[in-house]
Amino acid sequence: MRTVKRGERQLVRFTLNGEQVEGLAEPRMLLTDFLRHEIGAMGTHVGCEHGICGACTIRLEGKAVRACLMFAVQVDGKSVVTIEGLADKNGELSPLQAAFHRNFALQCGYCTPGFLLTLADYLERNPDAQESDIRTALSGNLCRCTDYSEIVNAALEAAREIRSGKSVAQEN
Repeated sequence: MRTVKRGERQLVRFTLNGEQVEGLAEPRMLLTDFLRHEIGAMGTHVGCEHGICGACTIRLEGKAVRACLMFAVQVDGKSVVTIEGLADKNGELSPLQAAFHRNFALQCGYCTPGFLLTLADYLERNPDAQESDIRTALSGNLCRCTDYSEIVNAALEAAREIRSGKSVAQEN
């Protein structure tokens, strides 16, 4: 096993929103900090830094995960999607993002990326989700600005679109 010296940075290469990126990270650098400060993906928000609030949710290899609970070196060679990757390359909102817009499903917007990435993962696996299912799926995402009704309504609308054959997220 290779020993890493204090302050040594490792090259991390991965696919971010369909594009190959790379940066240098100390072995203990959190993925949230790496995405924001090394790569420039500022849409991944840092909330509680304990994996409780969901603001830092990304998709790693298609699965929703908390970026604040991972080290940057763990994504080497993998595929990551952040909020910047949900819209298509022309900036057209994904059906899920559009449903959030139509249903006024955001207040200040700080938690919104986490909600969207959590729902993109969940609804793709569970397109027949009902309101109670969606509320359960969102139980790990916290918002201090709203009562979640608009978020749930947007998710239900997006689920209907998925059932009609549309993808919930563009994911470049």
